[in-house]
Order: sequence, then structure tokens, then C-alpha cells
Amino acid sequence: MFARRDFLKIMATGSLAVGCQAFFPRAWGAAASSKYFAIKDIKRTTVKLPYRPAPERAMDRELPHWRWIEIFEVKLGSGKVGIGETLLHYTWGVTEDDDVKSAMGKNAVDIMWDDSIGAGLQMAIFDAVARTAEVPVHRLLGDQVHQTTPLSWWNIDTSVEDMASECRQAYKEGYLAYKTKGRPWFDLWKQVEAAVAVVPPEFKIDMDFNGTLLDARRGLPILLDLERHEHIDIYESPIPQVDVKGNRKITNATRVGVALHYGTPSPQVCVRERVCDGFVIGGGAQRTMARGITCGQVDLPFWLQLVGSGITAAFSLHFGAVLSHARWPAVNCHQLYAANLLTQPIVVQKGRADVPDVPGLGYDLDRDVMEKYRVDKPKKRPDPPRLIMTTWPDGRRMYHGSGDAVGRVNFVLHTAIDGEIPYYERGVDTKLVPNDGSDEWQRLYLKAREKPFLVK
Repeated sequence: MFARRDFLKIMATGSLAVGCQAFFPRAWGAAASSKYFAIKDIKRTTVKLPYRPAPERAMDRELPHWRWIEIFEVKLGSGKVGIGETLLHYTWGVTEDDDVKSAMGKNAVDIMWDDSIGAGLQMAIFDAVARTAEVPVHRLLGDQVHQTTPLSWWNIDTSVEDMASECRQAYKEGYLAYKTKGRPWFDLWKQVEAAVAVVPPEFKIDMDFNGTLLDARRGLPILLDLERHEHIDIYESPIPQVDVKGNRKITNATRVGVALHYGTPSPQVCVRERVCDGFVIGGGAQRTMARGITCGQVDLPFWLQLVGSGITAAFSLHFGAVLSHARWPAVNCHQLYAANLLTQPIVVQKGRADVPDVPGLGYDLDRDVMEKYRVDKPKKRPDPPRLIMTTWPDGRRMYHGSGDAVGRVNFVLHTAIDGEIPYYERGVDTKLVPNDGSDEWQRLYLKAREKPFLVK
């Protein structure tokens, strides 16, 4: 067993990942080198999935490109086929043509821990290997410590009404946690007040600010005000993560858990200075396991953030099974979609889903749904023209043109907010302005596309 100081040295390097592979032989021993694990075929299919109505209203504004998913089917010498997917325009790694070409004919066991091959291919290889070995995917990852894993319902920042309806729907479907974005272009207070009015206290709400509260001086009064509601449970990245003193001040001042994305500041600093209460962990299999194991050694919880449709959510369940400190509700975002790529849904009861105990992912691909939504793979990220208007009660208006949520956050973080962009205020609202074909819409859109602007 490593001493705590040893883990502080290696937390940022991911060097614990080599230990993950030691779990693999325990599943079936020398059989891993047999011809049954040779990769014989790799199929790729791109689909465009529809959103449910409430997410559609928000995602069409900020993230319309999350509809496009590439599905992988990997066939091994055993005849078993594994499935995986890549959310093409929001992923830790896109599988390229060269990755597919290089993988053909290789022993799947030799390359499945290689995160560089991309999300969809790696996921499908894990599934195919586990099906061939007749074990659940989690047996390839480590010793099972959880029979169930907590899941969170996710939607990006929404209108007050849609946030309340999403929380109500999440609770109805067995969830006990909802994660969303905290943004200066929506009224945080109204959002939370409306949401907590429709769900019981055991239902928790987590808010990701992506640093937009800017600093502890301005952010803490808002955070402390929101935490009066017992439903509020975790704040993610309330201010820029590099601000060690500010994040430590927030962590010490609030009863709500503070989560930071693993890596910035260095995990050693986070542990030593108590900059946060836990982490957000995602990425490839090797990185996820390495970071998750380290969190267990330093006794800090985290949530798994592996994003996609139900295929990715199923994959995430297996990491939750073996990582002791995956105690915060996992964020997979599969609830966004109106169509399920799995033949059966992931059932959540009392906030948790069962970890599959059958070979592979434990779920099968619904090929009828795949064929229904099959499309050509986009050559670049789709970016339909969008005009976004934010309004304040005193008549001020701010316009953004297309782009995406990340760009809008970066605009806030890199602009002198005082006097140029309003900070968090009550009464603010944001809407997607329909394109009515008018010259005025086109004028505003083209101007906002060049740079967001405020009309006072």
C-alpha cells in the first residue's frame, strides 16, 4: 500500500493506470492471448438522435451538435460483437480512420487500454472482449465493490419552467439528483425556487458554474443564498479552478460539496490545501481508472462524467462498480435523447441503477433505432445560425450569435464584466430568437456572430 505522500506525487501523472491492467488476467488467465480475441471487423454508423422537448429547447440554443453520434461494432475471432459510441462533437477522444485501420487484426486485449484509439472504438473493444470471456465489463476493470451506482439527470441551463419540469420528470423516473449549469443569463434564484417546489428534499440539485461566478468575493453571497434550500448539494467549478485561495475559501464557507475537474489545480494541491471536496472524472478507460483509484486512496469522492447516449451510460456503470469513491451521481447525459439506442432502458430506482452482471456491457444495441436515425457523418461540427437574446428587467439586452456554450462561457471569463456584461442578477432571462427571415434578424445575427454585444 502506498503512503499518502506517495499518492500526492503521482496523482497528476496517471501512473497508477498500469495497475489497472493487472486486474485483467484474473478474469480468464492465459485465454486472453488466443485467436478468439483477434479483431476481425469494425463497423461504424453515424446517427442523429432527436432530443426530448425540454432539452431540445435548451440544446438547440447552446449545443445542437450533440445530436451526432458515431456507433462502433467490433467483431472478434470468437464471433462476439461489442458496441461503443462517440459523441462526435463532445468527447475526450474521437476515433480516427487511422485508429480503425491500425486496430484491424490485432489482439483486442493488447489495445483495449490504449485511450488514444478514441471513445467509441475503446468502448466496443471492451464490450467484445468481455462478451468473449463471458464476464461483465467490470471484471476487466477490477474487483466489484458496488452492486449499484448513483446516476444524475442532466440538462444544460434552461428556462425556469423547464428546469422545474425536468426535475419533476427526473424524480418520476427514479432519479434523486439533477445537474445543470449556473449561468449569469438566467435567474438562478427563480430556477432553484421553481425546482425545489416540485420535488421532495431528498432530491438533490447540483450546479456547474464553469467558473462564471468569477471570484469568491462576488460568488460566495450567491452560493450561500442558494444553499438555504436543502436540495442544493454540489457546486462544480464555482470560480476559475486555478484560483486556489478563492476555491479554498468557498469550500470552507459552504455546507455544499465543491467539485473540480481532476487536474487543475494539481490534485496534490487540491488535497493539501482542501481546495475542493471531490472531483469530476472522465476520459478513457486507463485515465478514468487511474484517477478513480487515486481518489480512493486519498478518500475523496467523485462523479463519473462519461457523456453520450445509453451506450456510454451503460459503460459508465461498470466503472462505478469497481471504483470505491464513485459516490457522487454519475453524469452521462443520456436522458437528453428521445430515442434509446439500447434495446432496454437503464432503470433507475431510488437514485441508483443496477450494475449489469451478464457478459459485456449488459445491454444490446437497438439496430432498428440505429437504422432509423442513420445519417452521413458531418465533415465538420454542425453550427446552424442562431440568435440568442438575454434580457434584464430594466430593458438591457445582450445578443449572442451561434457558437456554443463553451464559447459563451469563455466570453464571460475573458471579458471585463464590470460595466460591460451584467453579473448574476435577478429577473434575467434568455431565449433563442426565431429566424423570421427579416432584415432585422439577419442584421442582429451577423453583428452578434462577430462579437456578442450589450444594448443598454
